[in-house]
Amino acid sequence: MATLSPTSFTKNFNSSVDFPITSFQTFAIFGPKLKTEQTHFRLSTSFKGNRRVVDFENTTTVQTSLFTLTGVRTGSRLELKAMKESPGLTQKLDKNRLDRLTESENGCDLFQHLKHRFLRFKKHKFEENLGHFQNLAEGQAPKFMIIACADSRVCPSVILGFQPGEAFMVRNVANLVPPFEGGPSETNAALEFAVNSLKVENILVIGHSRCGGIRALMSMQDEVDSSSFIRSWVIVGKNASLNTKSAASHLGFDQQCKHCEKESVDHSLLNLLTYPWIEQKVAKGELSLHGGYYDFVDCTFEKWTLDYKGSNLGKNSRLPVKNRFYWC
Repeated sequence: MATLSPTSFTKNFNSSVDFPITSFQTFAIFGPKLKTEQTHFRLSTSFKGNRRVVDFENTTTVQTSLFTLTGVRTGSRLELKAMKESPGLTQKLDKNRLDRLTESENGCDLFQHLKHRFLRFKKHKFEENLGHFQNLAEGQAPKFMIIACADSRVCPSVILGFQPGEAFMVRNVANLVPPFEGGPSETNAALEFAVNSLKVENILVIGHSRCGGIRALMSMQDEVDSSSFIRSWVIVGKNASLNTKSAASHLGFDQQCKHCEKESVDHSLLNLLTYPWIEQKVAKGELSLHGGYYDFVDCTFEKWTLDYKGSNLGKNSRLPVKNRFYWC
């Protein structure tokens, strides 16, 4: 990018000058400096009243420290309105408008990326599997419900390859499940719909490495700041934190957090059983509860299943599990 030098106007009503210019349709120029890509064109100019008319082969911007110019391209003619302003005011307007322009352009770039991703999805996924998506439009029957963290680094569809229609998902801070007696929340509302209406057969709670929510839980003092939404939420995992501090007190803080990341998953599995309609289906073998742990540092995944039958839940310090696998 280059900066245009200030240009002063004279009363030469028929002149030809070279200007560094850029191409665009409608623009407003404020102040003495503007960053732009440079291309040199020869312009023939003349004044008509208070308008300066510029004949050119392509669009151009003209910069001056004494005037604010606003122009619109029509055909091969650019008409510029000149309005005198003080240099100080012009510079202030210039900075504010350029800041807003930069923000706008950055936002557009981000959404242009999303647009291209969506159009690729439409072409290579939706249109190539049109029958499948038409069936999904009529209803859903997922086999899984996933409870995962809202962390941007943890995306179950990417990690485990879930396709549209395969998993009903809810994501929250630290992938916590509040107990039944804790009252309504978006998480247990999703549980009620998934279990009672969609009839999912598996609930998978996924914890992960370096979880900020678990770190906040482990850092929390006994007195809870009621004004913090995060603290009010992560207190759901307080028992997992207490168990961790008891079992892993000899470890450093980072290792304690990693221990709690897994402990909180087991704690959430126990909380799932406080919902009468969940425990009833688990007891009948209609619903299975699973825990998972994704380590994005070395890309490994650990999976285990709650062993409900024949277990003494709540009477042992450790959660009875089966089918524990380590994928790496």
